[in-house]
Amino acid sequence: MDVITIFLGLITVVNILLALLVIFWERRDAGASWAWLLVLFFLPVAGFCLYLLFGKSLRKHRLFEWEDREKIGIEPILKKQLEQLAFNEFEFRNKSTYDNQDLIYMHLRGNESVLTENNHVDIFTDGKQKFDRLFKDIEEAKNHIHIQYYIIKKDNLGKAFIRLLTKKAKEGLTVRILYDELGSRSLTKRFFKEFREAGGQVEVFFPSKLPLLNLRINFRNHRKLVIIDGEIGYLGGFNVGDEYLGINPKFGYWRDTHLRIRGSAVLAIQTRFILDWNQASNTQDISYQAHLFPRKKGTGSTGMQIVTSGPDSEWEQIKNGYIKLILSAKKSIIIQTPYFIPDASLLDALRIASISGIKVSIMIPNKPDHIFVYWATLSYIGAMLDAGAVVYIYDNGFIHSKTIVVDSEVSSVGTANIDVRSFKLNFEVNAFIYDEEIAVKLTEAFLDDIKVSRILTHSEYGKRSLWIRIKESISRLLSPIL
Repeated sequence: MDVITIFLGLITVVNILLALLVIFWERRDAGASWAWLLVLFFLPVAGFCLYLLFGKSLRKHRLFEWEDREKIGIEPILKKQLEQLAFNEFEFRNKSTYDNQDLIYMHLRGNESVLTENNHVDIFTDGKQKFDRLFKDIEEAKNHIHIQYYIIKKDNLGKAFIRLLTKKAKEGLTVRILYDELGSRSLTKRFFKEFREAGGQVEVFFPSKLPLLNLRINFRNHRKLVIIDGEIGYLGGFNVGDEYLGINPKFGYWRDTHLRIRGSAVLAIQTRFILDWNQASNTQDISYQAHLFPRKKGTGSTGMQIVTSGPDSEWEQIKNGYIKLILSAKKSIIIQTPYFIPDASLLDALRIASISGIKVSIMIPNKPDHIFVYWATLSYIGAMLDAGAVVYIYDNGFIHSKTIVVDSEVSSVGTANIDVRSFKLNFEVNAFIYDEEIAVKLTEAFLDDIKVSRILTHSEYGKRSLWIRIKESISRLLSPIL
């Protein structure tokens, strides 16, 4: 036997063993299993390499632990809220929290997401307005600034951002920056040189152990958080880069949704940042300090839970929250998402809602930023059109907003897209908001967006070319692992 025959035989055996691993050991859902089997079958050598990079599971790994977490006092509050809800003793401050107590209980039990009802929320749908306010808040910071973004770019906005943070570090504030290695792959140590010299701290989430090789590259920290003095929190879809200001000719105007939060929910955002930071850090772990969790009365009355999810978790918490919201709808469901690749459970929930007479409105971009994901999105949109949903194509640039509003009463805004990657592979964070006023504002923003959108009719959808249908079908087959 020659070397090539032995090599091919070895690859065949490895492929068979890997296929058995996918089916019987990993216990993935059927869609992901079939997708990986197709990859292994049609790409014997490359498929093996792809599986090493993208096929690993983190479900059994405990990534986020913080010995000082109990000092925050979350556990007693969590236990008390669970008991009060179980025995109908919880004193709700507004109708929206009362009407959604089963959703609140689910997040308490499954994600340890404490309900706070003393928050004030500002909504940003424009990048310039968001970053103007964020820069102002950073300028006024007195104690510490915690920054976490999936993408930070070395362009004009990114450089201005780092200059400002360097200035605050020189003033003696504690400034920490955490970014995802894949999302911010253009960053170098030189970019942070002056910032570090000023006393700033930088960590990278899931960095490569070897140059150009990262076996955890498939698991991305997609969260975007800013915490200032433990009193102001930012959460939403905007990353840091010129394109998010709407000045990139490829995308044009960038439409997103971001929240500025004041109140006790900021303490949950702070906790999330510290857990992520300590996971990434080897020498700069954050220990509990009282000034990181100031106990001040909130300035508003908005009910909110900060919900996180990731591949290390048994439950897909944010997706489950989406489904629970959809199932609770009586009149309307509004969704804005750059990608629409739901799994079977979420797709069924939306289709059932639509054929039940609930008005389901979905807004997606008119252009892709990830081409395979866009084709997969178009394939699933057809199923919603069949069920009677109204689909809008945003024509004023690129829509990146991750927003759901139900009955103009309850909503969710955050980093999670409507796709399998966000539900199973990315580390995400969303605010579930129980406040009619906020829901109405988000609905009004959606109605404004309709003015620069067009309806995708069933007839227009049916006129797609054969080539587009083929690309959609291939992308849909691969959607569980995109």
